[in-house]
Amino acid sequence: MTTETPAPVAKRVPTERVHHGDTVVDEYAWLADKDAPETIAHLTAENGYTEARTAHLADLRATLFEETRRRTQETDLSVPARKGGYWYYSRSVEGQQYGIQCRRPVRDGETEPPVSVDGAPLEGEEVLLDGNQLAEGHDFFSLGAYDVSPDGRWLAYSTDFAGDERYTLRVKDLSTGEVLADEVPDTSYGTAWSADASVLFYVTVDESWRPYRVWRHVIGTPASEDVIVHEEPDERFWVGVELTRSERFILIDIHSKITSEVLVIPAGNPTGAPAVVAPRRQGVEYSVEHHGHRFLILHNDGAEDFALAYTSADAPGDWVPMIDHAPGTRLESVDAFADHLVISLRSNGLTGLRVLTGGSTDWYDIDFPEPLYSVGLDANPEYHTGRIRFRYSSLVSPDSVYDFDLVTREMILRRRKPVRPGPDGREYDPAEYEQHRDWALADDGTRIPISLICRAGTPKDGSAPCLVYGYGSYEASIDPWFSIPRLSLLDRGVVFAVAHIRGGGELGRRWYEEGKLLAKKNTFTDFVACARHLVKAGWTAQDRLVARGASAGGLLMGAVANLAPDAFTGIVAQVPFVDALTSILDPSLPLTVTEWEEWGNPLADPEVYAYMKSYTPYENVAPVDYPAILAVTSLNDTRVLYHEPAKWVARLRAVAPQGDYLLKTEMGAGHGGPSGRYDAWKEEAFINAWILDRLGRS
Repeated sequence: MTTETPAPVAKRVPTERVHHGDTVVDEYAWLADKDAPETIAHLTAENGYTEARTAHLADLRATLFEETRRRTQETDLSVPARKGGYWYYSRSVEGQQYGIQCRRPVRDGETEPPVSVDGAPLEGEEVLLDGNQLAEGHDFFSLGAYDVSPDGRWLAYSTDFAGDERYTLRVKDLSTGEVLADEVPDTSYGTAWSADASVLFYVTVDESWRPYRVWRHVIGTPASEDVIVHEEPDERFWVGVELTRSERFILIDIHSKITSEVLVIPAGNPTGAPAVVAPRRQGVEYSVEHHGHRFLILHNDGAEDFALAYTSADAPGDWVPMIDHAPGTRLESVDAFADHLVISLRSNGLTGLRVLTGGSTDWYDIDFPEPLYSVGLDANPEYHTGRIRFRYSSLVSPDSVYDFDLVTREMILRRRKPVRPGPDGREYDPAEYEQHRDWALADDGTRIPISLICRAGTPKDGSAPCLVYGYGSYEASIDPWFSIPRLSLLDRGVVFAVAHIRGGGELGRRWYEEGKLLAKKNTFTDFVACARHLVKAGWTAQDRLVARGASAGGLLMGAVANLAPDAFTGIVAQVPFVDALTSILDPSLPLTVTEWEEWGNPLADPEVYAYMKSYTPYENVAPVDYPAILAVTSLNDTRVLYHEPAKWVARLRAVAPQGDYLLKTEMGAGHGGPSGRYDAWKEEAFINAWILDRLGRS
């Protein structure tokens, strides 16, 4: 890369903070003032610099975008899911950015979902919401709530046009198409209808963006008359609300990182007082699902990887065991149907589905053929059904939707995501690619799984370029997934790897516990161990290896840049949590207090403060030779504020000026980046072009 455009230089304004006797000078704290003209000017200058430094990649970006577009069936329709007297589905149209939400009446004797020809609308279709119409005149659009009432008459939906995840809730009368005057600003995710559809429950956030209040709204009345059903005063906890699949109960879920409590309201008595299923106990997590005369309880009380129990739905009390704790098999959720239960679980690093029949504890697991895959339940709105629907994919298998007969165990493929021929006219052939599971050895002797995909026959002599992805926080697992844009990398000879590092949930709750709080550094050293292993095993070489991560995975990127700058030729950090200590020290910021059980509370605990300070990227920038770094952020992000990567890049330039650092800020988006699918493809093409340039495969 060459350019005559000079890198922006952020002015230094020394600002001191003192914690536990430690004085820290932050020269770039001024960048946190989002409304200051000089902040916007700096971000604009950074965008201009990035544009100039990557101008030579314009043709490659256009090529990558076109490859994604050509391989994607742009006019498409999801598999319709039955709910009551309708089939519900979404569809997309070539040239349009957003999805269209639809339904079609179930015809007499119709038991199988209707099939569209080439994504065309179904005959008799009713359009409920068109995201393209809603987004008109806005640079950003996100649909939050989308909840049809049990009788099919009302649609509760919410919209965000800034990316800050504060949604405006509205109600549409589907019988007339009229949007009611009922309008509630600043709502969060989650809604629930009463049994007679006269009452809608919803959630609002506090000043720190914490969902903390559940409200009751009577349809046809002003929002000013809405009633608070529950307010959560403990700032460690957030709340959510939902209607059970049986439509018998409204659940109010109250959760911190390590403790939970569930309140229930009979859906037939929406003005009734919420009842506690089980009082919160520090360190005990549980979730509730309704099934007949009982509440199913998935919990970790004396069960690290969770167990299943039940209690009376009429008078919740003692928990009666159903499935005992089995170390190494993490039970993640339970879904109840009239005659069956389905448990989503994780074992040996892979997801799975377990079926319990009738009221017994007899069970069987659904088998899948590939050595690496990801499976999870899809839309299953009907309580009285003998089938379930799930999604399946792998690194080589496109996303597929199956219906599964719970009695006969017949598996019916309803749809496999089409992969259209690329620009060269060749059809996608999974046999042209290989997926592998490898293992790295961490510093403490722990074996770390790595999932890989490459073109068939890729040599393991260190000559192949490689992109390694990681996350490693919040017990979130990065399971094998199929990606159309990734094909453009693979077809240029790039090996793609996922490092399943501690802090995630791939190998159960212990895997998570060993990568959080005062064990957080395991996340970073695990990733470096994976990078070193990829080189040692011949998958790649250090000068052909790029790392990528987002959000908490962006913290990972910043940490490994400091820990092992020689291990990579490039690092992509998207919406990166790189100034973690500063943020976690400020309880007024969004999400901070709820995060203390994940990272520790450096305000109260000197040990936590010292530990976090020893690894947070911004605090540990050093005068070393860093790999090239591309940081991508969004101005309206409320989860990881834009100024974290802005400050990080400024400090990198000041402390290690010989490096190559780029900052790209979306000026009208949030944590997820651009909202429209074409804009998202362009963003991915931008990042992948930069990666290929670093790998010498442009």
